[in-house]
Amino acid sequence: MSSITNGNVAEELEVAAVEAGQGLQVPEVLPILPLRDIVIYPFMIVPLFVSREKSIRAVDEALGENRMILLVSQKDLDKEEPTGEDLYATGTVAVIMRMLKLPDGRTRILVQGLVRARVESVEETGEHLKARLTVINEQPAPAASLEVEALIRNVRASMEKAANLGKNISPEVMAIVANLDDAGRLADLAASNLELKVEDAQSVLDVADTAVRLRRVNELLNKEIEVLTVQQEINTQARADIDRSQREFYLRQQLKAIQSELGEGNELAEEIAQFREKIETAKMPKPAEEETLRQLKKLERMHPDAAETATLRNWMEIMTDLPWSKVSKDNLDLSKAERILDEDHYGLEKVKERIIEALAVRKLKEKPKGTILCLVGPPGVGKTSLGRSIARALNRKFVRLSLGGVHDEAEVRGHRRTYVGAMPGRIIQSLQQAGTNNPLIMLDEIDKVGADFRGDPSSALLEVLD
Repeated sequence: MSSITNGNVAEELEVAAVEAGQGLQVPEVLPILPLRDIVIYPFMIVPLFVSREKSIRAVDEALGENRMILLVSQKDLDKEEPTGEDLYATGTVAVIMRMLKLPDGRTRILVQGLVRARVESVEETGEHLKARLTVINEQPAPAASLEVEALIRNVRASMEKAANLGKNISPEVMAIVANLDDAGRLADLAASNLELKVEDAQSVLDVADTAVRLRRVNELLNKEIEVLTVQQEINTQARADIDRSQREFYLRQQLKAIQSELGEGNELAEEIAQFREKIETAKMPKPAEEETLRQLKKLERMHPDAAETATLRNWMEIMTDLPWSKVSKDNLDLSKAERILDEDHYGLEKVKERIIEALAVRKLKEKPKGTILCLVGPPGVGKTSLGRSIARALNRKFVRLSLGGVHDEAEVRGHRRTYVGAMPGRIIQSLQQAGTNNPLIMLDEIDKVGADFRGDPSSALLEVLD
């Protein structure tokens, strides 16, 4: 099989072989060299590596006769031994200009395309593939066609634009494009330098009509320019982001040096670095991460001894310690849950049955929401221990909140950050204590919640649990 080793060579249109159709006699039967990842056009000069046994024998036969070989691309690039059905119907008759045997058993050849040819039939019985072919005579463009002239100018301008946008087109090729007036050769030259997919490149080779082929190449060029434009925008944006990051790093280093000279800010700078590292590893939701980073920048600009610094530091500690992305994986094995409930509690058959039912519903639902179970009974019958057993059965962390005698709704909802000694609510504290974001939370003594002038905790609980 052949695979291209380097790009299209700028020697394509140099006088290195006989002009197509002028004094050139192409045999009706030629050996086939299947190509995996390239389509070769007439007048292209390309080096190829040949490594498959059948392909090497095809090259040897061509060299022993008239040095001509038919280059045809494969439809399936991964097929090692292609048959006639695996090859495209149109290929290029080429002449082998040079051949070099390599020590690893491969053969390196230099070929130049001569003319397009249509494969009429493929002989697969011999040592290599042979094709009975018909030379395709190109239909020249009308001499005074305004459309062809416009297409030639468009293709030239598009090639220049693609080169300016970063496409790897050599200056020699650009010089040939600028001076080439033959529409057919211009179309082939442009297509060979676009690094097209095999299907698109083959669609250009299939067209014998010069004007239609030039129009097809113009479409492919415009598509390539759109891709290159977007690619350049992405590169420019990435470069701008890198420049901004480098500038921030440089300014931070200067700030550290100034603080070091003043003998201040070192501890705070270390804390800020730790907070930033925690934020990166916490995998917070985007709004929470943006707000946390905004407050971190604010903390960075504060004096270490300012009163607000301590408040903001506490808030940052709470935000970064919360288990944003740590989740316990549920174990919904009902038999195991029943066994655990029986191990921990004797009797209570109806209660256990109701708990198993709740777990079964959770198992049936693809995306179950949070479930609330209300356990009612006199002190000492095992309500709290049942909650602990459910957590063990589900393989979740267990947290118990005692709400007996709670009068302040801030205990549930949390205090304002501006208050001295402000703390988050009991629910957030329990998440922090559990270390996962889906623990089983037992709200104990919920009927003992009181209410006074400081608010109604039961109303706050209703909002939290809703």
